[in-house]
Amino acid sequence: MNTDYPNDKRLDAVTPQCVVALTWTLTDTLGEELDVLDDPVEFLIGGEDLFEKIEQALQGHGVGASVAVHLEPEEAFGDFNDQLLFLEKRELFPAELEEGMTLEGHALPPGCNPDAPRDALYTVTEIYPDHVVLDGNHPLAGIALRLALKVEGVRVATEEEIGRGTAGTGFFRIAPLHEQGDGGSSVH
Repeated sequence: MNTDYPNDKRLDAVTPQCVVALTWTLTDTLGEELDVLDDPVEFLIGGEDLFEKIEQALQGHGVGASVAVHLEPEEAFGDFNDQLLFLEKRELFPAELEEGMTLEGHALPPGCNPDAPRDALYTVTEIYPDHVVLDGNHPLAGIALRLALKVEGVRVATEEEIGRGTAGTGFFRIAPLHEQGDGGSSVH
């Protein structure tokens, strides 16, 4: 990503409704590395791309700044909800189903539990001969997180980005299968 913006688009520091290019290392509270973003990705400040606590921590920081943020589950992906675990019949799913795949709730096969929210994204966590376990929780739900962020660029947000509420990348958005190029799931 090119973070060498023209002078008329560059900002000295993160402000409300700007676009910030970030790299990061994400760990849990035990220091286990969960995700590393080496190539800068742009996020809209004041939109839907980042958690509020991250946006607040970035305010006033300029290019080159390192910012550490600790997020409790309620500030990130929420607490783990066992009501979002569903045991479904294996025969309802295609033979090529694999653990780790994500399925959109509205596309669950007929015969699945009608109580499964259709607006959720489900991860196939286990496959048994007769059953499949679907988890509607975000993979990082219930986990306190530590982010070591580095500001790689700051620029003026376009009217289009402000109108959409995003620079195009949500923070840890789990993309449905039809949006994934390689068929796998991604946390960013």
